Amino acid sequence: MKFGLNAKKLLGAVAVSALMLGAPIATNPFTAQARAEVPLQGLPNVADLAEKLLPAVVEISVESKVNDGASADTPKIPDDSPFKDFFDQFLKKKQQEGQGGDNKPGDQGGGDNGAPSPDDRVVNSMGSGFIVDATGLIVTNNHVVEGASSISVHMQDGTIMKAELVGRDPKTDLAVIRVKPEKTLPTVSFGDSDKTRIGEWALAIGNPFGLGGSVSLGIISARNRDINSGPYDDYFQTDAAINKGNSGGPLFNMSGEVVGINSAIFSPSGGSVGIGFSIPSNTAKNVVNQLVKFGETRRGWLGVKIQTVTPDIAESMGLTKPHGALVADVTKGSPSEKAGLLAGDVIIQFGGRAIVDSKELPRVVAETEVGKEVDVKIVRASKEMDVKVTLGRLEDGEKLVAQVEAKPAPTVAPTTVTVLGMTVSSINDELRAKFKIDEKINGALVTETATSGAAVDKGVAAGDVILEAGGKPVTSSADVSAAIDAATKDGKASVLLLMAKGGKSSETRFIALKLNK
Repeated sequence: MKFGLNAKKLLGAVAVSALMLGAPIATNPFTAQARAEVPLQGLPNVADLAEKLLPAVVEISVESKVNDGASADTPKIPDDSPFKDFFDQFLKKKQQEGQGGDNKPGDQGGGDNGAPSPDDRVVNSMGSGFIVDATGLIVTNNHVVEGASSISVHMQDGTIMKAELVGRDPKTDLAVIRVKPEKTLPTVSFGDSDKTRIGEWALAIGNPFGLGGSVSLGIISARNRDINSGPYDDYFQTDAAINKGNSGGPLFNMSGEVVGINSAIFSPSGGSVGIGFSIPSNTAKNVVNQLVKFGETRRGWLGVKIQTVTPDIAESMGLTKPHGALVADVTKGSPSEKAGLLAGDVIIQFGGRAIVDSKELPRVVAETEVGKEVDVKIVRASKEMDVKVTLGRLEDGEKLVAQVEAKPAPTVAPTTVTVLGMTVSSINDELRAKFKIDEKINGALVTETATSGAAVDKGVAAGDVILEAGGKPVTSSADVSAAIDAATKDGKASVLLLMAKGGKSSETRFIALKLNK
């Protein structure tokens, strides 16, 4: 034991001597390399930046006539919170300030006698926004101003102005409002969100819990987040503190450019837990320009229903890897039908831009000019080919889809087969009525599934309809059997089926079922 202790002392003395003499000491080479490549950085001082940006960020007070009294951005403080009385008094004052006009504090409108009616209650809520044009254009969230009967804007210098709605877009949760100022307003500008990197500093300014003019600092935590809020989800994630009332406020980079519009938070408690979501500025710019120019959006429309290319689908289609967007259905009378696109095609490039996965395609199409002819590269039957598509307008396409008339299905003899854990029958009038199959759906009906097997593993259930099998249309159960036999004979590991979930034409998808060996 003494020897060990003396040895340690000796080594310590050598180390100290080496330090005093400047001699090199052995270190972890990986740690040393990491330190050399990544210089230490301190927290940024954002005082000057915040002072410059604050005047262009506004508080937005909204009056809405609602039935349930709920509001997306009305702060709700827990009853047991020690700050409840403070927030209740503060919010009441802010809401009264936002009423404007001749209304007295507490006035609720309503009938001719001034009394509020149950169906005409006025609820006050708050959000944030930022000025993008010195003459009074302000960007915010759609959910901040949706259903508003009155909108007021509070400037940092205490000025309060009434605002009018220019246009809004529920699909991206963006809106533009306008005020009529007596003087030129301070503004901020959009930056290029595509250049924003994970780990970069981000500055959020807004009106959390009605406090107004609040600044918080964090980083860009992630990109391309899909929070299932709309068809074009592509959010930044940030840990800069974002709370109720921050909605519609800007997320700045360290150059003072708006790279995101704060829109949502993940929060079990209702407050910030470090997971906030912002709409990238490059998504917002196009929408904002259209709302200002037209008062509405004018998005490109292709007219296809798409799904993700999974590894097993890629294998069954002869693709070298899962990529692109798989066309599950082509809308009648759409640009895609006119261009010759078919269900089962895989779109791998649109307008020269590679489509890595299915989420990209709707955003790229929507951002493309209506009426533009676009080159589209597809994979069909394991071969690449190019088609030209002249885009329509999404808003017109949605009306067309709603007006499509159902076509009666032909009478089919009810033959039944059992394959891959499914009992499949040709469709007749009795089965169509029993399973509530859409009139325009033709194919082979799944009447029963086994408790285990390829079909149930892929979520196939009774009432689903097989529209295509092995790339060929299905009109009877015999077609399904033939496709499976052909795939087995060709040595394929799976067979590709186009299904209508629950017999609904609006819910088509491709699945690849493993073949029995």
